[in-house]
Amino acid sequence: MTNQPTEIAIVGGGMVGGALALGLAQQGFTVMVIEHAAPAPFVADSQPDVRISAISAASVALLKGLGVWEAVQGMRSHPYRRLETWEWENAHVVFDAAELKLPLLGYMVENNVLQQALWQALEAHPGVTLRVPASLAALHRRRDGYALELADGEWVTPKLVIGADGANSQVRQMAGIGIHAWQYAQSCMLITVKCENSPGDSTWQQFTPTGPRAFLPLFDDWASLVWYDAPARIRQLQSLSMTQLQVEINQHFPARLGAVMPVAAGAFPLTRRHALQYAQPGLALVGDAAHTIHPLAGQGVNLGYRDVDALIDVLASARSCGESWASHSVLKRYQTRRMADNFMMQSGMDLFYAGFSNELPPLRILRNMGLMAAQRAGVLKRQALKYALGL
Repeated sequence: MTNQPTEIAIVGGGMVGGALALGLAQQGFTVMVIEHAAPAPFVADSQPDVRISAISAASVALLKGLGVWEAVQGMRSHPYRRLETWEWENAHVVFDAAELKLPLLGYMVENNVLQQALWQALEAHPGVTLRVPASLAALHRRRDGYALELADGEWVTPKLVIGADGANSQVRQMAGIGIHAWQYAQSCMLITVKCENSPGDSTWQQFTPTGPRAFLPLFDDWASLVWYDAPARIRQLQSLSMTQLQVEINQHFPARLGAVMPVAAGAFPLTRRHALQYAQPGLALVGDAAHTIHPLAGQGVNLGYRDVDALIDVLASARSCGESWASHSVLKRYQTRRMADNFMMQSGMDLFYAGFSNELPPLRILRNMGLMAAQRAGVLKRQALKYALGL
């Protein structure tokens, strides 16, 4: 058994954990990232990753500040300037970048592209140690924090452990942090498609009696479709060939989609989780380890990047003031900054989900009247868009 000292150990080196590790290293902390596997190398002429994230303007600003956005754009990304949602044809809500005098609302980026850009920067930074492949075997409580025991028998003794290891976080579970959680009555299918026409720069979402159907434009003639439906229906769609799936898409997506050819698909259940704490002495949670959200508005990774921005600021400020930056009192400042915001976004998406998953005629009328009113709301609509973009 060997003991590896480091100031901060981050379990999970994905889109959120990788960004946090890089940001903390750039602030002068020594950081170890513990990760199961490095991201797959980027191949320029490959088809898109099935996993796509809508990166908001605020998240782009964070990634630019970390110095990785240029690498992302050097691989693949696609700007979107318009977001539209509707149920009835005469009840559309349209959010346009021009309303906020912005050049765009954000970018569609493949998860693997983001991970690869961050990984390259982490490999090059002298303050970062990458432990890969590696996995966590146990957390051992110490007087002022935790020691990590890895599966290969090595021990890591940081001042601060950060769980960035996803929705089923081992760090959260081993630290005994409970969650509020429930399963939505829907699953989600992501479908990579080739489009007959250019996908453009608009993303849209139509509500249907069985769940939303969404379109995310990608580079060249590629796009991603998102199909929400009952879990049994999604399992049935997963069993189809691409030719059979194409027939289903033609039948169940709006005509504005045009001709598309599916080439890959993946699916996952939808679960809402919120940790009861984000912080303990010497331990913090970020991203999906702390909270998961219904993906209706594409806010998952953007909330994770808000966590990253807040935690970097809290830790750097505490150290510059000579405080014990891994103490519970300092880490609770991070929890205070992020927990309420994440809860508000979760609750907003839950309200939207509940309102659009009920087929009672009076409720259908009310929600479509609400969409029509929202389209005419002016200042309120712009404020809602600014909040979603993190501006």
